[in-house]
Amino acid sequence: MAVTLAKLLASPALHLKLVGTAQGDPDAPITWVASTELEDPLPFLSGGEVVLTTGLRQKTAAAQRKFVARVHQAGAVGMGFALGLTHRRVPPGVLAAANELELPVFEVPYETPFVAISKMVADAISADHYNRLEHLLKDHQALAASLLGGGGLPALLRKLAAMVGTDVVLSQYGTRLYGTGGKRASWHEVPIATGLKDRCTLALAEPYERNAIVDYAQSLISLELSNQAHRRAADRRSVGQVLLDVVGGVLQGGDASLRLSNVGIDAGRRQLVVMVQVAGAQRRALPTLPLPAAFDGVVTGLVDERLVLVVQGAESGESLGRELSTYLQNAGITATVGVGGSYAQANGLRWSYFEAKEAVGRGGRLNVPQRLSLTSLLLASEDVPLGDLAAEALDPLADFDAAHDAALLPTLQTYLELNGSVAAVAEELGLHRNSVRYRLSQIVELTGYDPALTADRVHLWLALTVRRLGSDSGSQG
Repeated sequence: MAVTLAKLLASPALHLKLVGTAQGDPDAPITWVASTELEDPLPFLSGGEVVLTTGLRQKTAAAQRKFVARVHQAGAVGMGFALGLTHRRVPPGVLAAANELELPVFEVPYETPFVAISKMVADAISADHYNRLEHLLKDHQALAASLLGGGGLPALLRKLAAMVGTDVVLSQYGTRLYGTGGKRASWHEVPIATGLKDRCTLALAEPYERNAIVDYAQSLISLELSNQAHRRAADRRSVGQVLLDVVGGVLQGGDASLRLSNVGIDAGRRQLVVMVQVAGAQRRALPTLPLPAAFDGVVTGLVDERLVLVVQGAESGESLGRELSTYLQNAGITATVGVGGSYAQANGLRWSYFEAKEAVGRGGRLNVPQRLSLTSLLLASEDVPLGDLAAEALDPLADFDAAHDAALLPTLQTYLELNGSVAAVAEELGLHRNSVRYRLSQIVELTGYDPALTADRVHLWLALTVRRLGSDSGSQG
């Protein structure tokens, strides 16, 4: 512990004696010893010193009072006045000013050299610094052991909270990851560097006294989060490949169950898929994006630049989808979330995947599964030539529209959406009914399919749906 004025005065080897009425703070640590004979020592003091002088230039009461005032202004802990050189006793002007300003003054006998006082303070400061470093090193070791001993970041934060004597909270993407204690009115926030735009911060509850161990904690947390992000990205790539093989029909039966089991998915349980689609540069966050605590144990993978979550044992994913959507919004990520139904076995996983894919294509923040649809059935049947179906039916219309700006495809889409009502289509598109009928006749002529007939209408509707989903997939590339 650093030496204080009380300990300095109590040293029997120095024979120092406090004079005057000012006591000061006996427990205030002495930062240094400054010996000076300047008339104005203020520019050379930084506060916390003991100032030693022989009073060589303090011949008048005015000079003495000015000297004391400047020492006090600098924030000195106390002042030592040497006897037997310039003055036989501490001058009355010095004592009067010191008493008035409550600056402790002590006598330094002729037999005590200033260097002896300086050496005692310097040795104490050096010992205190060594003790602090030794204590900090032990804290470093304890903090690292808490992280590496199996407790992870929660254990590290608990240990850190005990060391700094206050609650701590680690947040990332605007969401609390781990922490101790509850709500506090005021927090001291420390940034954590992760290499991501994730607003990662370590918050320490006020009142908080600066502690060097926090700097080391920042480094450990940063390294651990970076390692977690790398592991998460690698796992999601691996899981994504398995999911792609399963939903694509490459893996079936026992092989599919085995591969799913290897990545933590029990094909014998009910499971549902939640899918996240993000546009633009924000897609780069998906491989490493941490998820809220509610998703602990959920298997995640990357498929076609979408984040796919496989939730096991749940009957419905709407509440999870809503929580995930809110989390992404709070994280500043513009995303569309689609939820599939809950089914068993690998084929059920395929079904849920395509339901989620169809749902996410609707474009809302949260899209829940609709009732069992023919579209999902066909999407789950990879051997059905859906692309060829769409191209054969719609390419002639697309080519004609490109050449003549005829708007046949939009007219067909509107006609199907409005259940074949020519009057409703005319009103929607701002056309005469005869113009709508003419366009419909062109569609029949170019494609060979008549949207007025039920079978042909179903075929054209499926082709338009496949074309839309294919366009959505292409936009993610």
